[in-house]
Amino acid sequence: MLKYVLKRIAIFIPTLFVISLITFYLSVNVPGDPVEQMLNNNSDLGSSANAQASERAYVDKRAQLGLDLPLFYFSLGNAAEPKNLYEVPKKFHRQNLERLIDKYGDWTEIRKYYQSLKDFEVAIAGIPRDSANADALINIKGNIQKLYISYDDNAIRSDFKEITPAINEHASLQLARPAYQAVLDDYEKGVKGKATPMKKYIPALHWYGLNNQYHQWITKFMKGDFGISYQDQRPVKTVIWEAVHWTVMLSIFSIILTYLISIPLGIKAAAKKDSRRDKIMSTILFMLYSLPVFWVATLLIMFLGGGDFLSWFPAYGVGEISSDDNFFQIFGIRFYHLVLPMICFTYGGLAFLYRQMRGAMINTLTQDYIRTARAKGLDENKILWKHAFKNSLLPIITLFANVFPLIISGAIIIENKFSIPGMGKTAIEAIHARNYPMIYTIVMFSAILTMIGYLIADILYAMVDPRISYSKK
Repeated sequence: MLKYVLKRIAIFIPTLFVISLITFYLSVNVPGDPVEQMLNNNSDLGSSANAQASERAYVDKRAQLGLDLPLFYFSLGNAAEPKNLYEVPKKFHRQNLERLIDKYGDWTEIRKYYQSLKDFEVAIAGIPRDSANADALINIKGNIQKLYISYDDNAIRSDFKEITPAINEHASLQLARPAYQAVLDDYEKGVKGKATPMKKYIPALHWYGLNNQYHQWITKFMKGDFGISYQDQRPVKTVIWEAVHWTVMLSIFSIILTYLISIPLGIKAAAKKDSRRDKIMSTILFMLYSLPVFWVATLLIMFLGGGDFLSWFPAYGVGEISSDDNFFQIFGIRFYHLVLPMICFTYGGLAFLYRQMRGAMINTLTQDYIRTARAKGLDENKILWKHAFKNSLLPIITLFANVFPLIISGAIIIENKFSIPGMGKTAIEAIHARNYPMIYTIVMFSAILTMIGYLIADILYAMVDPRISYSKK
C-alpha cells in the first residue's frame, strides 16, 4: 500500500505541472490589464509631468507584480519577433506590436515608430490647453490612443487624417509638429517602406532561463505566496484564510448531516425494497433534489427569515460576536445564523447519496453470502450493518472523494444568497472584479484537493474491501 501511495504522489507532480501551465496560460491571456485595473489610470493624462508620473507608476507597479519578466523559460517564434518584446509595458500596446510584426516583419522600424508615437504623445501632453485648442487636443489624444492599438493600414491612415488638420489649424500645436512628422515618416518610410514579412517564416527559439513569470509564480505558490489581490492589494493568502474557514465549517457539517441521514435511509429502503415506505421516501427525496438551490434559499428567507411570514432565523450574515462571549455563546450565535444555509447545503445531496446507498445495498443483498447469513438465522440488522453495509460502501467512498474540492471552492449561490463571507462568495466577487490571482489560486487548490480526494478514496477502497489490493502478488 505504501508503495502505491508513493507512486500516486509521484504522479501528482506532472499532473500539477500541467494544471499549473494551463492555469498560467489562462492568467496571461485573459482580457484586461491588471496594472491598469489596480492603478485605475485615466487615458487623459493632462500635463506632460502627469503623463510621465503615470507612466512611471505603471512601470513600477508592473515590476512589483513581476509582469516585466518574460512569460516562460523559452519562447518559440520567428525571426521577425524580438526576444525582448515583453519589456514593452502596456499590454494592449504589446499585442498591437505583435500584429504589426506579423504584418510587416521589421522589428527595428516598428520599434522606432512606437517610440516616435510615445514622444508625440508626450509633446502633445506638454502643450497648455486653452479655449481655442481644447477640442483639438482632445481629438489628437484620442487618435493617439487609437494608433497604439491600430495595425490595419487603412485604420492608421484614418487616424493620421484626423490629427493632421488639428496640428495645422492651431498655432499652439505647432510645437508638436516635428514629433508628429517623425511618427508619419517612421510609419511610411520605415514600417511600410522597409517591411520584411518573409522573416516571420523563419523559426526562432528565445531562451530566458529561470527569471521568468511562470517560474516566479509557481515557486512562490509552492512557498505559500499566492500573489496580490487586484481588488484591495492584500496578499491572496490573507483573503483566502479569512474566507476559507466559513466554507470548511459549512462543508464539514453538511457532509456529516448528509451522510448521517441518507445512509441509514438508503439501507432501510434497500431492506424493504419497493415497499410503501421505500416509495414515499424516494419520492420525497427526489422532489427535494429537483428543487433549485437558489429557489429554496429564497423560499427559506421569505418564509422563515423575516421576509413576508415568520422571522425565526436571520436571513444573512454569520452573526456579531464580542470578545466577552464564551464558547457556548459564540456557538449559539453562529448556529442560529447558519441554520438556513445549512439546510440549503444539505438537502440537495440527500437524494443523490440516498439513491447510491440504496442501489449498492440492493445489489449486495442479492449476493450468495447474504442468503447464507440469512439461512443461518442471523439477525436482520446484523446482516444489514455488519455484512451488507461494508460491502456497499464503494460508491459512497467515490462520492466522498468529490467533496474535497468543495472545501476551497465553496457554494457560490448559497454563500451569496445568505451573505456568508466564505470561499464561494469570495470567488464570485473575484470573477466580477477580474481578480485573477484569487481565481487561479482557487483553481490550483481545487485541483490539488481533487487529487488528494481520489487518493484517499483509493486507500479507503482497500480498507473496506480486502479483495482490492494495490500490491502485486
